[in-house]
Amino acid sequence: MGLVPALRFPEFRDSGEWEEKNLGDLCEITNGKSNAQDHIEGGFYPLFDRSEVIKRSNEYLFDCEAVILPGEGMRFIPKYYVGKFDLHQRAYALKDFSCKGKFIYYSMAARSGLLARKAVQSTVLSLRLPILQNFPIQIPGVPEEQQKIADCLTSIDELVTAQTQKLDALKAHKKSLMQQLFPAEGETVPKLRFPEFREKGGWKSDSIGNIFETTSGGTPSRSEESYWGGYIPWITTSLVNCGVITEAEEFITEDGLNNSSAKIFPEGTTLVAMYGQGKTRGQVALLGIAAATNQACAAILPKKGIEPYFVFLSLAGRYDELRDLSNRGGQENLSQGLIREITFSYPADVAEQKTITSCLASLDNLITAQTQKLDALKAHKKGLMQQLFPAMDEV
Repeated sequence: MGLVPALRFPEFRDSGEWEEKNLGDLCEITNGKSNAQDHIEGGFYPLFDRSEVIKRSNEYLFDCEAVILPGEGMRFIPKYYVGKFDLHQRAYALKDFSCKGKFIYYSMAARSGLLARKAVQSTVLSLRLPILQNFPIQIPGVPEEQQKIADCLTSIDELVTAQTQKLDALKAHKKSLMQQLFPAEGETVPKLRFPEFREKGGWKSDSIGNIFETTSGGTPSRSEESYWGGYIPWITTSLVNCGVITEAEEFITEDGLNNSSAKIFPEGTTLVAMYGQGKTRGQVALLGIAAATNQACAAILPKKGIEPYFVFLSLAGRYDELRDLSNRGGQENLSQGLIREITFSYPADVAEQKTITSCLASLDNLITAQTQKLDALKAHKKGLMQQLFPAMDEV
């Protein structure tokens, strides 16, 4: 076939093939000024940086419809903006379009992977002006078709924004609720308590080390093949992400278990990531299966009279506190000693623990359902974009 997308609106199916042009022939491409590197807290105007981050500025160079592209980085995700803005010298503004600006925006979004492949490799990937000027763009000859595609994708973006705001609101509600359902530092009762437990008195409080048995795991030698590929689930911090772990990505053998410091922890063990890349350190998970872990996971073993899910939820809600406890140095890490010193409070009545966990679990279910809905919407948009623009092997 010629240069046509796989999916086309009925009224344009007889409008002929799309044209391919250079981006520089469709719009003006310019970068910002050299001193636009500093941002001002509370500035009036967006300052589009060389990365995907929008800062603020009290100055503006542009007042127009524009597609903004970072000039450096690993991902070249465009932004669409109309109004006054400033621009870093290593970011680009596409403006003064000879076709629909919103169409160019979505076209660039659909081709962000190709942009990265065309970028120059130095310390980071860099887009040079000639690369953008000669970047191929496929456009339908009928302006109404450009507008129809832009309107379609804009409506999906509006849905994504609305669903994202709903998800954020659910997460904020849960965070606020947890702050009230658990006692604040120095207090023995929470601000918000279910009516049937208001006369139960204060919660018990002590250090984690005095309440629970804690330990950590280990890693069998990678050079010994007989230690790996067995039936014992082996968990790393990559799976410690504030959820319940029900399956593993790696497994070790009994020989691997017996010839290392790894040990099998029972279902209901709370895991704390002591170190790891990015946001991993300080995250918490609950073992939904019996499993071994590596040495980067601190294990808080189940204790009679305290619901495991209550322990997990309590610590999961203290993520920022856990990260602040980290050792200061070349790499900020948690340790068994630091975790054992953390104060832990709980109601003596297991029924109150279960009521709290049931309340928060129902909210978690809503968050999970909303997350899945948002992911499905994003996947739908991605699939739609692949069909609304000609496939790369057809270009």
